[in-house]
Amino acid sequence: MDGPLIRLVGVVKEYRQGETVVRALDGIDLEIRKGEFVAVMGPSGCGKSTLMYTLGFLDRPSSGKYFFEGRDTSSLSEVELAAIRNKKVGFVFQSFNLLPRTSVLDNVLLPTAYTAGADLAYSTARAMELLERVKLGHRVRAMPNQLSGGEQQRAAIARALINEPSLIVADEPTGNLDSKTTDEVMKVMGEIHKEGNTIVMVTHEEDIAEHAQRVIRLRDGKVVH
Repeated sequence: MDGPLIRLVGVVKEYRQGETVVRALDGIDLEIRKGEFVAVMGPSGCGKSTLMYTLGFLDRPSSGKYFFEGRDTSSLSEVELAAIRNKKVGFVFQSFNLLPRTSVLDNVLLPTAYTAGADLAYSTARAMELLERVKLGHRVRAMPNQLSGGEQQRAAIARALINEPSLIVADEPTGNLDSKTTDEVMKVMGEIHKEGNTIVMVTHEEDIAEHAQRVIRLRDGKVVH
């Protein structure tokens, strides 16, 4: 693929709070290339989460252009955006977001349920392989409440990878973890980056951002560094 994986041109995102309009993103210009590991940092309210939601197609810009794999996504329908979100983007959240009454294996398989034409046998084999990769091969039948926080986050990383996405978006992936478990999770993130995955990670911790190749700093909805 020629050109950047992600290109934002003049992206603005506004929210209305009563009579007030809040500009969460204020003219963002940004490029992220395939295979990069990028950290997004900034103070609370600077637009980090809004940028992540925009990159992951969970939210639309109010104005500006978002090119993904060279394609202008601004005119796509909600159905088309949902298809890109499911197939092309893997999500890792601070709160893990695992289904509580569903086994680890079935949690990892969940995104394939929304993929047309998914082969269950292939998907199951891939899920098992991913769980082995994140050192959870022995926990495939466990329920999330039987896992430690670090194990839950590693299961969430496996789930993010199941559809072989172009982009992994991680929102404070170590925010609920102690320092030892944080090191384990960041080691896994580093390994999946070395395998060629593109990662955009929101964090407020400088030592976590050091794992990335590049840091993008936001303030008041603008890229300042």
